[in-house]
Amino acid sequence: MKVTIIGGGKVGYYLVKTLLEHDYEPTIIEIDKKTCSQIANELEIPIICGDGTNIDVLREADVQDTEAVVAVSGKDENNLVACQLAKKIFNVPKTVARVNNPKNAEIMKLLGIDNVISGTDRIAEMFEREVDTSKIKEVLTLSHGKAVISEINIPKNYKLEGTSLIELNLPDSINIISIERDQSLIIPRGYIKLESNDKLLVLSNNISLAKLQSIFKIR
Repeated sequence: MKVTIIGGGKVGYYLVKTLLEHDYEPTIIEIDKKTCSQIANELEIPIICGDGTNIDVLREADVQDTEAVVAVSGKDENNLVACQLAKKIFNVPKTVARVNNPKNAEIMKLLGIDNVISGTDRIAEMFEREVDTSKIKEVLTLSHGKAVISEINIPKNYKLEGTSLIELNLPDSINIISIERDQSLIIPRGYIKLESNDKLLVLSNNISLAKLQSIFKIR
């Protein structure tokens, strides 16, 4: 998955390193030449030295071919404009903006930004959740983002096939809501065994969400 990061400061640099660990293909747009040089000396990724609110710079970065634009500069107005251009001019499917002033979050959502996030760690967590969106995807957030309902698509030849739910030893923070199997809905009980091609709805708190991959052995 190709991701364009606008802003190469500490937040952008940290985010790029996180994405590289999960096999994403990040590109950085950064206006400061010194910062561009520092990143180029440490990371082997495409770096565009320019203003992320400029259409020509976005085009030079091949934003039209990216699947997400994440604007994490220190100025909320720049993050907003960069995301709007990416969405409206280059038809980028997903835009994420870091908001430095929480009071600006709601207006940025109203102006069309897909995800508005204030915490650096939460931006990284959001992408970590989507390492394999074909198998685990976020369906609904609850309690202002503190809880999440996710859909897990169990693959063919599943290594845990035949494992009962009770054998998974799920923590209290994770609960299986339902299992869809052969167009039938199963209300889960501890004795129910997992099968290939099952589709699970799972409720978890935001902290435990990152554990779903390892618990269900989904790669």
